[in-house]
Amino acid sequence: MIRPIQQKKSKPVTPPPLLGAHFSIAKGLHNALLKAAEYHCNALQLFTKNANTWKERTLSADEIGQFEAAGETTGINRIATHTSYLINLAGPDKKKREMSVAALRQELIRSSQLHIPHVVLHPGSHMGAGEQEGISRIAEGVNRILSDTPGIEARLLFETTAGQGASVGHRFEQLAQLLYKVDNKDGIGICLDTSHIFAAGYDIRTKRMYRQTMALFDAVIGREHLYVIHLNDSKKGLGSKIDRHEHIGRGEIGMPAFGFIMNDAALADVPKIIETPKGGQGKDWDAVNLKCLRTLVRKRR
Repeated sequence: MIRPIQQKKSKPVTPPPLLGAHFSIAKGLHNALLKAAEYHCNALQLFTKNANTWKERTLSADEIGQFEAAGETTGINRIATHTSYLINLAGPDKKKREMSVAALRQELIRSSQLHIPHVVLHPGSHMGAGEQEGISRIAEGVNRILSDTPGIEARLLFETTAGQGASVGHRFEQLAQLLYKVDNKDGIGICLDTSHIFAAGYDIRTKRMYRQTMALFDAVIGREHLYVIHLNDSKKGLGSKIDRHEHIGRGEIGMPAFGFIMNDAALADVPKIIETPKGGQGKDWDAVNLKCLRTLVRKRR
């Protein structure tokens, strides 16, 4: 009797993690995509304008075309933009708040023109007016933008903050309130920054504490609202409320926490982006930090 030849079962291939960095647009918006590809990234974050000025930028048809072409060439579509650092929807000064609303509106328009899916925003600082007042002002500004601005495709993500000064967003409950108060639920979500939540007092250094923190996030906010993760170590300690990023595994959070995140199946489809320091010691720190994170990924069997 001739036995049939048994086909060897092929081992499942572990897909590469959704991983990237914040890349410069100094040589054009499209160059950020090309640079990401050089680093073997399948996700990235960028600015669409100078983040430290109120001056706005109108995209030309050529810029949009170059960006679309770079996207097709690289195959990268898991992209986030970061809003200007000057935007503060929570502040008591009406003039600056209106400037912030206008700036955020333009950011959402530019990102939508580029078909970028996510726009990350620091919620803002209430500057002494009170947490609830700040949350209400943020929600009011976002509601206005999303209701009266046609053509917005990009989803606005409120970023977790470190709790410096009078910033809003360092407690999960504050972010949950923002999600509740914004009418267009399909237009918003959350970006979790590891350095920020650690500085705010959420421990992720051991597997037990990591699971507790993520379970709390799920209970208060809901993991379904998490669309982007910023992977940064912290120069300062747990609960310091000081926002200072450090290289992966070289800060107060330490290496194990990043292994928990990189191997968390519940986060496999969430893009993870480093915002670690760029220069110093003659090293390409983006390459160092990205390699470090990739080596943490366990092969699935």
